Amino acid sequence: MKKRILCSVWAMLLILLLCGCAAKTVDEMYALPRRSERNSNLRSAIESAMEGRVYAAPLSGNNRESVQTADLDGDGKEEYLIFTRLTQTDALQILLFNQLTDENYQLWEIIDCKGSSFEQVQYASVDNAPGSELIVGTQLNENVTKTVTVYSFATGQSEKIKSMIYVRLLVVDLNEDDRSELMVIQNGDAVSGNGTVRLYSYRDGSLTGSAEAKLSVLPEFIRRIEVNRLSGGEPAVYVSSLSMSNSIETDIFALRDGVFTNIAQASEASAGVQPVSNYLVYAQDLDGDGILELPSLLNMMYNPTGQNLIRWFSVDIAGQETNKLYTFHNFDEGWYLQLQSEWIDRIAVEQNGNIYTFYMWNNSYGAAVPVFTVFTLTGRDRDSQAAVQNRFALHRGEDIVFAAKLESGSAIYGMTESYLQNNFHLIRQGWNASES
Repeated sequence: MKKRILCSVWAMLLILLLCGCAAKTVDEMYALPRRSERNSNLRSAIESAMEGRVYAAPLSGNNRESVQTADLDGDGKEEYLIFTRLTQTDALQILLFNQLTDENYQLWEIIDCKGSSFEQVQYASVDNAPGSELIVGTQLNENVTKTVTVYSFATGQSEKIKSMIYVRLLVVDLNEDDRSELMVIQNGDAVSGNGTVRLYSYRDGSLTGSAEAKLSVLPEFIRRIEVNRLSGGEPAVYVSSLSMSNSIETDIFALRDGVFTNIAQASEASAGVQPVSNYLVYAQDLDGDGILELPSLLNMMYNPTGQNLIRWFSVDIAGQETNKLYTFHNFDEGWYLQLQSEWIDRIAVEQNGNIYTFYMWNNSYGAAVPVFTVFTLTGRDRDSQAAVQNRFALHRGEDIVFAAKLESGSAIYGMTESYLQNNFHLIRQGWNASES
């Protein structure tokens, strides 16, 4: 699939010169340069077609421009798509322009769309025909009802091959056949309650839905959707939602023996993860191996800080878990430390302001010795404070320095300066409860 969105300065001049009116909206401040004859002809064609219309950019998704390009019919030349609204009736229309010769464009087709706004637009190769299918989501009314329509151009003109109501939609390739499927999340009925999910794929000349899979919660509670892989390498869609108990539930959708399945509902991976210090903990690829790890909280034997250790595990196509790593996450200060698995049952953490001292219990759990301490330094003398009393820097930021110090028990448990520097990490933005 070949797709190009006009987001450069070249494209920013397009709508400005095409509008022809004194008052310009943000969407109208895009235009083609005038020096090319081809661009001049395209501009002229669009100016004529825009009479009685205004630009109506999609509200969400990756493709939010009023003017977009894609090779819809597979002829190797990109068509121009102009997303508009009629000024008198507010009806939505997509204007398609194709290239007749190197210098001339014409209005190829007008697609009428139901709804009050374009919600999102995607392009994907759904069938075996050349070119890209056009996937258009529109908002129908104030009750947030949305509909998605898939158009094919294999015959040389638009053909509606599927239309349905949705809450969330995602273009994926779960069977890795180089053809995209459409994963559609919908509200459940009064009996089933929670959201339903179907995977629509093209076969036997039509876009056909899979058997219904279930979400753990209502679709309105979805906080994050990620396409990643299971531990066996199979593609999967991870849907993280906020449950009624204020925990994160992660559903995992994949093809198991060719059947679209919620892997998590058959495994412990579906168990909710409670917040850590009021921060929600999402699945992440912490070790960068291309496989998402899911979190599970572990209590420490001595835990005056009220914080938890986190066990991160991956899931295979059968729902079986594999432990990957263990961490102590300090969400308030934005850092985490990866810990060795053999320490997990014996570690304790004591907090004194922005100072965190890590202890290790002996074999009988009768006594604990300090192993290392982590400092968060923000004052003007933070750089000098990071070097006093055998401290060493873990990370230097613009206004903050994280430092550490080895304590009396470090030699006993093999703790080194190098280990702490290699296993200390900043928490990536977007991990807290503000994401939706």
